[in-house]
Amino acid sequence: MDREGQNLSGDLAGLIDAHLDRDSFRTQHWEGSFAEYLEIARQNPAVARNAYQRVYDAIMDQGSEHYKLFKRDAVRYHFFSDPFDNGADGIFGLDFALMQLVDFFRSAAEGYGTDKRILLLHGPVGSSKSTIARLLKKGVEQYSKTDAGALYSFSWLLSEDCDVQPMAGDPHQAQRTHSFDSPMHQEPLLLVPQQARADIEAAINEGYQPRHHNGRLKIAGELDPFSRKIMDDLMRFYDGDWSKCIEHVRVRRLVLSEKDRVGIGTFQPKDEKNQDSTELTGDINYRKIAMYGSDSDPRAFNFDGELNIANRGVCEFIEVLKLDVAFLYDLLGASQEHSIKPKKFAQTHIDEVIIGHTNEPEYKRLQSNEMMEAFRDRTIKIDVPYNIRLDDEIRIYEKDFGPEKLRGMHCAPHTLEVAAMWAVLTRLDDPKKAGLTRLQKLKLYNGKAIPGFTEDSVKELKEEAPREGMQGISPRYVQDKVSNALVSRQAIDEKMINPFMVINALESGLTHHSLINDEETKKQYIEMLAVVKEEYEDIIKGEVQRAISADEDAIKRLCTNYIENVRAYTQKEKVVNRYTGKSEEPDERLMRSIEEKIDIPESRKDDFRQEIMNYIGALSLDGKKFEYSTNARLHKALELKLFEDSRDTIKLKNLVSSVVDDETQEKIDVVKQRLIKQFGYNERSATDVLNYVASIFARGDSKSE
Repeated sequence: MDREGQNLSGDLAGLIDAHLDRDSFRTQHWEGSFAEYLEIARQNPAVARNAYQRVYDAIMDQGSEHYKLFKRDAVRYHFFSDPFDNGADGIFGLDFALMQLVDFFRSAAEGYGTDKRILLLHGPVGSSKSTIARLLKKGVEQYSKTDAGALYSFSWLLSEDCDVQPMAGDPHQAQRTHSFDSPMHQEPLLLVPQQARADIEAAINEGYQPRHHNGRLKIAGELDPFSRKIMDDLMRFYDGDWSKCIEHVRVRRLVLSEKDRVGIGTFQPKDEKNQDSTELTGDINYRKIAMYGSDSDPRAFNFDGELNIANRGVCEFIEVLKLDVAFLYDLLGASQEHSIKPKKFAQTHIDEVIIGHTNEPEYKRLQSNEMMEAFRDRTIKIDVPYNIRLDDEIRIYEKDFGPEKLRGMHCAPHTLEVAAMWAVLTRLDDPKKAGLTRLQKLKLYNGKAIPGFTEDSVKELKEEAPREGMQGISPRYVQDKVSNALVSRQAIDEKMINPFMVINALESGLTHHSLINDEETKKQYIEMLAVVKEEYEDIIKGEVQRAISADEDAIKRLCTNYIENVRAYTQKEKVVNRYTGKSEEPDERLMRSIEEKIDIPESRKDDFRQEIMNYIGALSLDGKKFEYSTNARLHKALELKLFEDSRDTIKLKNLVSSVVDDETQEKIDVVKQRLIKQFGYNERSATDVLNYVASIFARGDSKSE
């Protein structure tokens, strides 16, 4: 290798080395005696927490923020924004469902009984149930690597044959040549004899000060069959001297890992003919039967079922209600009694969080099955609906189709917004309040103000539709159709996608949508696309209007003129014409042309003008100067008036023809640059929007004519 190649490889090796932390590695792979572990437990009793307490603390350690939503207290837990993987599995807009979930863990951590239940996430397809389960597994895995989340297990030091054999030359000492891990990663304190546990519990609880809950520490359960046999054999060898037996124990730090099947398990239904319950509770190791002489010897058994290996952590059951009944029977004891029954062995204690998820049809089948009453009684169901807030839905799509993902492909403004708007519309119930449309309801849910509706109104709307979000279009469908639009020939040629491409993709996909068999539903969804398209037209008309009327000096001049006339009108004075120098009556035509833009009727004009003067007076008393931009209604009226005055000058409707004079083109280029600078368009998308809005105005002008 030449010198340049050596330097390059050295640089790359340096990059790797910069991310390695040897101190953390040593900490996470600590080993010591049982006595040393007792000292660790005395100084940091949290190492003896159960699985529910550890998961709850993992969530709370990431922090939270409180806010108001639908006039209710809401909490946003940062844990579910996926700080472990730069937001890759971040969840948006499901704060109420996640609050229920965290409350479940809080109750379990306190020991109030929910620790004896199966957590069942229930909702429509694509509503983030699997993502929540994945985050819980990922989060507790990362937490176990921290000092706050440290936990420990142990290994046995025995002879090569995993047996209690006397040392050569010292028949009173058993061999300690080979190490054998606790197969279920059990808590070392389970090695403490039953008669001493109460005192040990009291001692460690005395120093235990949990940060997030008031649950107590408990040494619950017994050793697994393998460790119980080893301990019995050692006790016989040492004639009941427990302190001698414990010298064969090596305590080690335990880091949970789904990939290594340590403390985190995942079970997925498969073909019934090729799957049995031993996948949950372990199976006989036939190769070792010849070595140990019996299939009931725990050393000839693999304690590697999903419920075994998930001990101390989390076990996820994918589509749990698709499982055969025999599997569900195993879950009954696993939840209520915290024990499982491996083949040919006694009930074995487990300490783990059991999470299942399912969809609506499967859950309805469970409800109608009388044979599954015991299972229903042992589950706590948490509904995980679709998003019903537009901004949160947009964030889902921005995660997949943000600028860093598109790499050179321009996404025109509002492209993801219209897709999200349509998706949310399909999930909302029709409002029961007269005169309120579904689109207005969407805006209210998203925090927009609509005249005549208060926060109480929004709360009522939410309460009258408790199952809102449990049906409709899933984010997956939208993501698929946006992907289709991105790889279409038009998008590749133009190196951009716009809302119309996405709307067309969404509509064409409905014809073959596998989950919508009802023609009436398809018809409703297509009608909602028309509503979204109309709303998009209003949005871009507003943007073009603001771009045309974005001349700050012109708005200030118009505002000054209006305020002078309003002041003279309210004080019954005349206005001095700056050009002729003569005193004239206030310009009623000018004032009304502005006020009509924000729907101030003739009968209300005096009140509105007085409001403006009172507002200016109040600012003056506070030592502040009036600016048109501080009054939203007046600002909007001035923009619309200026747009109307500028529109004829620019002759925007001429854009639809092929003939545009140089003066008009120059003004249009200015507007286009404002669209690019202020609203995020590029040259092509700004031109398309201007052309489209011009065609709308041309249609409007021809209709008015």
